[in-house]
Amino acid sequence: MACLVAAVGGSIFGYDIGISGGVTSMDPFLEKFFPVVYRKKNYKSKNNYCKYDNQGLAAFTSSLYLAGLVASIGASHVTRNYGRRASIICGGISFLIGATLNASAMNLAMLLLGRIMLGVGIGFGNQAVPLYLSEMAPAHLRGGLNMMFQLATTLGIFSANMINYGTEKIKPWGWRLSLGLAAAPALLMTIGGFFLPETPNSLIEQGSTDKGRQVLERIRGTRNVDAEFQDMTEASELANSIKHPFRNILELRNRPQLVMAIFMPTFQILTGINSILFYAPVLFQSLGFGGNAALYSSVMTGAVLCLSTLVSIATVDRWGRRTLLIGGGVQMIICQITVAIILGLKFGGDKALSKGFSVLVVVVICLFVAAFGWSWGPLGWTVPSEIFPLETRSAGQSITVSVNLFFTFVIAQSFLPLLCSFKFGIFLFFAGWITIMTIFVYIFLPETKGVPIEEMILLWRKHWFWKKVMPPLQTVDEDI
Repeated sequence: MACLVAAVGGSIFGYDIGISGGVTSMDPFLEKFFPVVYRKKNYKSKNNYCKYDNQGLAAFTSSLYLAGLVASIGASHVTRNYGRRASIICGGISFLIGATLNASAMNLAMLLLGRIMLGVGIGFGNQAVPLYLSEMAPAHLRGGLNMMFQLATTLGIFSANMINYGTEKIKPWGWRLSLGLAAAPALLMTIGGFFLPETPNSLIEQGSTDKGRQVLERIRGTRNVDAEFQDMTEASELANSIKHPFRNILELRNRPQLVMAIFMPTFQILTGINSILFYAPVLFQSLGFGGNAALYSSVMTGAVLCLSTLVSIATVDRWGRRTLLIGGGVQMIICQITVAIILGLKFGGDKALSKGFSVLVVVVICLFVAAFGWSWGPLGWTVPSEIFPLETRSAGQSITVSVNLFFTFVIAQSFLPLLCSFKFGIFLFFAGWITIMTIFVYIFLPETKGVPIEEMILLWRKHWFWKKVMPPLQTVDEDI
C-alpha cells in the first residue's frame, strides 16, 4: 500500500508528458499564446515536417524539465537530511501551484512560470519516489514494486491523452481544463505524503533507529528482520560518516554505479520515446492525420504504453533486468527503422500518407511504445535506484534525475527543428542510439534481480569488467 501511494508521484510526471503535446495542437491555445504557429499550421506551411517548428512552442514544453533539473539537486539535500516523505510532499505542493498558474494563464509569462513550478515538483517527485519504492520493497519484489512508478507514469500519460481527446472539443477554454486537471494527481501525492511511513533506511540514517526497526517489522510483516536491520544499520553508520556524498560518488569504488546513473537515464531518453509522447498529436498531424485522428492515435499509444508496463511488472523479478532491456532494445530498433522506411518512401514535403500507410505507421509506433513500456521505460528508473549504497543513494538518484531531465529538456527543445531538418531520418537517428545502448547493457550491466540493496556492492566486484576498475577490497576498508 505504501508503494502504491508513493508511486502516484509518477502519474504527475506522466500527466505532464501526455498533456503538453495535446494542448500544443489545440487551435485556441496556439491562437492565444503562439499565433505564428497557429498561422503556419492552418495557412502557410507547405512542408508537413515543419508545421510546428517554433522555439517558443518548444520552450513551453521544455522549460519544465530545465526547472526540474535544477530542483532535483536541491531535492537531494532534502531527501537525505529530512527524509523521502519530505521531498514527496514538497513535490506535490509545487505541482499544485504550477497547475493553478497554467490553468489560469493570461499571458506567456504566466504560462511559463506555471511550467517552471511544475518542473520543481517533478524534480522533487522523481528524486524521492523511486528511492522510496526501492527502500520499502523486499528484495524479491523490488523490481515489480519499483515499477509502480513507471506504471503510474504511463497511467498519467494515458489519462492526459484521454482528457485532451475530450477537451479538444470544448472551445475556446478546453486547454485550461487539460492543464488544470494536473492538480488531481498532485493533490493525491501531497495528501498521501503526509500519511506514508518514512523508509526504515531514512529513519536509521537520521538517528531514529528504534522507529526504523518498527517500520521495518511492520512492512515485512514479521519480527524476524535482524539480518536486514543489521545491514541497514551498518550502511547507515557508513552513510553518516560521509559528509560530501557528491564528492564520494566520484571515487573509483563508486565508478560502476556512477556510470549507470549517467548512462541509463541518458539512453532512456535517447530511445526517442519522449519525442513521441510529448508531441504525439503534433507528430501525427505533421504526418497528415486530422486533428481528431491525431489525438485518437496518441490515446492509443498511451494505452499501449500503460498495458506493456504491466508485462514488465509481471516478469522483471522472474526474467531479470538484462533480458528485458536487451529484448526491448531489439524490438525498438526494428520499429524505428520500419517507420523511417515507410516515411522515406511514401511521405515528404507536401505529400500526405495514404490511409493504409497511416494505419501501418500507428501500428509500428504502438509496437515501439510497447517495447519501451516493458523494458527501458520502467527499468531506466529501477536499475539506478537500486544499485547505490546508502551513503551515496540520494546523490546517485539526484544525478539520475538530473541527467534524465537534462536530456528530456534537450529532446523537447530540439525535436521540432530536428523533425523539420532530418525529416524521416529522425527515426534512424534514434535507432542508432538504441543500438548503442543495447550493446552497452549486454557488456556492462550485471543482473540485479533478487540481490538485497545492501549487498549490491558485491555484484560489481564479481563482474568481469568492473572488478578491474574498482580498487581492491582492503582499499575500500581503509577509505572507510
